[in-house]
Amino acid sequence: MSSRKPLADDDHPAIQARAQELTEGRLTRRDQLESLFHFVRDDIRFGFPPKWDEVKASETLKYGIGYCTTKATLFLALCKAAGIPARVHTGLISLEIMRGVFPDFAFRSLPDRGGHAWLEVELDEAWWPIDAYIPDRRFFDGALERLRGSGKATGFGISLAKGPTSCEFNFGEKGFVQMGAVLEDHGTWEDFADYVASPAYGRMNLVQRMAYPWMARMSNRTIEGIRDARPKVN
Repeated sequence: MSSRKPLADDDHPAIQARAQELTEGRLTRRDQLESLFHFVRDDIRFGFPPKWDEVKASETLKYGIGYCTTKATLFLALCKAAGIPARVHTGLISLEIMRGVFPDFAFRSLPDRGGHAWLEVELDEAWWPIDAYIPDRRFFDGALERLRGSGKATGFGISLAKGPTSCEFNFGEKGFVQMGAVLEDHGTWEDFADYVASPAYGRMNLVQRMAYPWMARMSNRTIEGIRDARPKVN
């Protein structure tokens, strides 16, 4: 057990209440996971919150937006609150996946790769990776259309570089959303806070930290434009 204060604060009253609400009446672990998945995917829209990476699950619940690492932290906390074994898997991802989301000129000050996280859950006595919750459905549909139109394999928050992609509830049977752009595997962690404290984690430099709030606002406007181009589905 880690002595670090977890980001996946599953003991927070809001996390406990939401996990209970989402899993109530669902008798199998798969059904419970699917309910949690759809909440994290669509109720927490893809986007960039005021803080980078070190965001508690309860904060993401409050913000209502998140990206790979913060959504993984929230999903992890909800799973733990529901009694479902889960863990975070981390690595480095090509930042080309954010081409079309981040402002083009921002890439001049960014490295070619950045930190990434997805979730693993225990189901049927095996551990299964899943990342299809990262983009909300409306954003995914619009982003996939733009990516296909670009003729590229990676961009707009999605990668087709290693096969098909899907934002449906699945463990890779239909394809992952961002795994095609993962360049380096940093293994599994009990909590993302443990990864942040490790030498494997790459922190932003001073300029990047200062620029992040401004870049987040610009990127969120771009994301909203992609999402709003898609019709709402009831």
